Amino acid sequence: MPYVTRNKHGLISSVSLEPTDGSTEVLASSPELIEFMDMMGMEQGTLLQSDLRLVRVLEDLVNLLIDREVIRFTDLPFAAQEKLMERRSMRQKLGELDLLSGNGDNETF
Repeated sequence: MPYVTRNKHGLISSVSLEPTDGSTEVLASSPELIEFMDMMGMEQGTLLQSDLRLVRVLEDLVNLLIDREVIRFTDLPFAAQEKLMERRSMRQKLGELDLLSGNGDNETF
């Protein structure tokens, strides 16, 4: 995930892939981050959106492989397990907030 530093008004002033002094981690899909990148003229915004959609596909693929017992959740590296659990938690929370959308984002492993 990207790391951002903020100015005295709390707005993003820089983005890094590595943590730096005073930086905080944000979701790559954060609207604030995407807006910052667009403001900076970074044409990679489209690529970022594509990456985010691909991450969702890969997450769903991993869940499918687990559900079909092709792999076990515990076979994954610990860091991957943590990230998948974090995503699962976020998707459940979003599902609780938007129960009527029917977008299927509240699936579990």
